[in-house]
Amino acid sequence: MTKTTKSRPKATEKPERGGVQSVRIAAKILKALAYEDGAQPLKSLASATGLARAKVHRYLTSLRNAGLVSQDPDTGHYQIGPAAVTIGLAGLRRISPIGEVCRALAGLRDTINQTVTAAVWSEAGPIVVAMQESDHWATMNIRIGSRLPVLTSAIGRLFLAHLPEAMVRPLVAAERDDARSGGLTVPTVDELENLLGEIRQRRLSRAPSALLPDVDAIAAPVFDHRDHLVAVMCVVARSDAKITGWNGSAVRALTDVAADVSVRLGFTNDQERPAPALPIARKLRNRRPSA
Repeated sequence: MTKTTKSRPKATEKPERGGVQSVRIAAKILKALAYEDGAQPLKSLASATGLARAKVHRYLTSLRNAGLVSQDPDTGHYQIGPAAVTIGLAGLRRISPIGEVCRALAGLRDTINQTVTAAVWSEAGPIVVAMQESDHWATMNIRIGSRLPVLTSAIGRLFLAHLPEAMVRPLVAAERDDARSGGLTVPTVDELENLLGEIRQRRLSRAPSALLPDVDAIAAPVFDHRDHLVAVMCVVARSDAKITGWNGSAVRALTDVAADVSVRLGFTNDQERPAPALPIARKLRNRRPSA
């Protein structure tokens, strides 16, 4: 009688709950390559993944054979290969930034039970494209399709902080003219420059009681794989809720959700974004007196 024995899985395909461990390890190495700038030596990849160099080298050999990793013949350093680039681009073409933001918006509203909105940039300025209202009573004069001011709204200021100066300059000048003729208060040139600097540093824009009395707003950016600002997500809450301060619970939830959407859109740069070479406020100071 022939004795049968159960075949054991190969060491490189060790099963784990819900999948194969080797695939998870390969993905970990690919992510380490994706999040670093330029080609990486074996030593750096081993350090980034927490794996032994010999193990990383075996996986890199297989990934290179599959076209997912390439190796510089002169330095021996590794980088993302052509097959991985093709897969990534195919995935990005199938992603709708607005769709991703809208889907995330509902989850954010459910998490904090506050009204949340999302806006994109248009020739007329920030336009609200999605809104999820909370159970809390609050008088709102903003709806889908509403255009927001750039100087006084949390969303508008965030766009000012990250978009090219030439794109936003006409709107800033027009709003200053309107404020001057209507006797309204907008940030001075110096105040605006300070606000935009803080927004770039925090990656958050906060506007207490800016558009509505006793209603605060705080906004966070959503970037894509090109490092472009594609949308802004915003939480709107009554001031007495005390959740929109820099360390408030709504702020933490908003930051996490906006960052998660950015990652899904291919954004990988988690470094501080540099200020524009020609700050908006400084150029305007030379053009006209502040309001």
